[in-house]
Amino acid sequence: MSMTIPTLLGMALLAALVGAVLFRIFPMVHTYFLYRGKRIVTCPETRMPEAADVAAGKAALSAFRGEPEPRLKWCSRWAERRDCGQECLSQIESDPDNCLVSSIVSNWYEGQSCAFCHKRFGKLHYYMDPPALMRPDGTTISWDEFPPQRLPEIFSSHKPVCFDCHITETFRRVHPEVVTGWKGWKPS
Repeated sequence: MSMTIPTLLGMALLAALVGAVLFRIFPMVHTYFLYRGKRIVTCPETRMPEAADVAAGKAALSAFRGEPEPRLKWCSRWAERRDCGQECLSQIESDPDNCLVSSIVSNWYEGQSCAFCHKRFGKLHYYMDPPALMRPDGTTISWDEFPPQRLPEIFSSHKPVCFDCHITETFRRVHPEVVTGWKGWKPS
């Protein structure tokens, strides 16, 4: 079966079109994954930690057309400063991984030991049960119950707690009538 010249030209044109689209899709997907997730940045105006979220979908679409143009989707200061110049984006663009909340949290826990059972933390992953923190009063709380911009301050005054000890301590605190004769863990 022989192909005609118009059929071959059509197939070549289709292959070129698919190649051109794929050539633009890869940077688009990369940009989306690069900019998704909450970040902690230093606000250029207040010099304080603030939480920010990049509009990853819009940045990905702009990458499809050419260079990515990240813009903020949300910021913890937007109640009063929604029309800021978004100068903090330069921090995100220069080091997107290290300002990501999940990276900051994982880096803080890695190498530390649980205040109760002394189990050492490794690198955290999204599919793991989330670790917690021990407040100065000895009660535990999940790290993600705090606003992201407060995490640097919280990490300086709280101790790391593994998920299992957090669940145990929470159950003991919430249902003391069920746990009899429990002396509890002795935090370090």
